[in-house]
Amino acid sequence: MYFIEERTKKTIFKNFDIKLFLPVLVLAIFGMFILKSATLVRVNSGPRMVFVQGMCLVVGAIASVIISCFDYREINILVKIAYVLSCILLLVVLVLGLGDQYGSRSWIKIAGFSLQPAEFAKITFVLVVSQCLAKLKEKNVVLLKDLIPLLVYTLIPIILVVLQRDLGTTCVFLAIFFVLLFVYGLDLKYIAGIAGLGIALIPIAWFFFLNEKRKDRIRVFLNPELDPLGSGLNVLRSKMTIGSGRLFGKGLFNGIQTQNSAVPVNESDFIFSVIGEETGFIVSALVVIAFLYIILRCIYIAQKSEDTYGKFLSMGFVAMIGVHFVENVGMTIGLLPVTGIPLPFISQGGSSMLANFTAIGFLLSVYRNRKLT
Repeated sequence: MYFIEERTKKTIFKNFDIKLFLPVLVLAIFGMFILKSATLVRVNSGPRMVFVQGMCLVVGAIASVIISCFDYREINILVKIAYVLSCILLLVVLVLGLGDQYGSRSWIKIAGFSLQPAEFAKITFVLVVSQCLAKLKEKNVVLLKDLIPLLVYTLIPIILVVLQRDLGTTCVFLAIFFVLLFVYGLDLKYIAGIAGLGIALIPIAWFFFLNEKRKDRIRVFLNPELDPLGSGLNVLRSKMTIGSGRLFGKGLFNGIQTQNSAVPVNESDFIFSVIGEETGFIVSALVVIAFLYIILRCIYIAQKSEDTYGKFLSMGFVAMIGVHFVENVGMTIGLLPVTGIPLPFISQGGSSMLANFTAIGFLLSVYRNRKLT
């Protein structure tokens, strides 16, 4: 029995990338304290948010370790099944989903818990598109018919998310796709052409898919003073809150703006404003450095990958985590428009926490099966 346990431990921790897993775990635990502070004034819902987040952190961390023990190249059938299930859930959201004040329909209730299927669809999207691109890379000549599976797998989840009117998540899917095309080696003029087509479709999105509240978000991004007491209030207060933290912050659980709910949605969309006010510039900078380190570590894993599939897989998850990080921090300091994208491993959201740890699990698997030369 002892021999079996020792062998299991050796299997789990052999070639385990602690240099990636440990910073992610520390960041997630730090996020628990920030979430606790952000929800302290919510006597009824706050403790439940923290409890659910903590449970998802534990489950996600364990799941990432388990996933790392599998060879990512040997679960092709499971990937396809997971992709189909995620698309079915996206369809269910369109029919039975719950919305928010901005008109998107992104959540469904399961056993009393809110689930956001789009978070898991990002994972299956990266897996399937990476498989398609890896197969294309192996061919000497790529015909038009070879591109059909790639286009189908790409468009289905994106269209379903667009129909949910979830602008932020749609941008994440598109960013992942463009990064993977770049990694594939597609000529920049073709990528620019695709991007140009997307830009040309912006008027259609503006008039037919964006409601007035989402249009206001874009307007106040271009001119924050346009509606300082309405649509621009969140960003202005967020910037003021972050700045008020100065160098060392006001102390955890002692933020004036945080504990008075001056910044709406500070448990998820604007959680970086809580970090800025209560921990100050130094800790905020360390959080940014931690994310940059994680992203660079993931790129290193992609470089050391044994095959092209592993490279695409790693860079797809780099894009997913990186876009969330840049957009969330950017919108809280007024550099990017508000889209409601969470800060990975820190913002409240069980679906996001589980999805991000799943991504880390696959990255750990790529590292475990990397080239050792």
